Amino acid sequence: MIRLAIQKSGRLSEDSLNLIRECGISFVSSTYKLKTEATNFPLEILFLRDDDIPGYVQDGVADLGIVGQNVLVEAGHPELEVEALGFSKCRLSLAIPRGQIIHRWPTCRA
Repeated sequence: MIRLAIQKSGRLSEDSLNLIRECGISFVSSTYKLKTEATNFPLEILFLRDDDIPGYVQDGVADLGIVGQNVLVEAGHPELEVEALGFSKCRLSLAIPRGQIIHRWPTCRA
């Protein structure tokens, strides 16, 4: 049985479930369940908080996880990334006082 950890709720949740379905894997999903099993494939889906997913994978509780790259970097585990899935991209917005000018944007690298 493969254990896959995904977000219980949030930006990645629905896209992750859709990806699993697009792979032909059938399962019953509920917002009240913490886990579910596929009916046609040896897969157990764990519904977790996104911040908990890297730890579950690192500790071997889950075999795989779908989580944002920012969560991996913040958790100190960017090496756990196997594949960028290409969905649920985000952007960074910056609010500054009216009339203030930013002269130089700092470079940020993950």
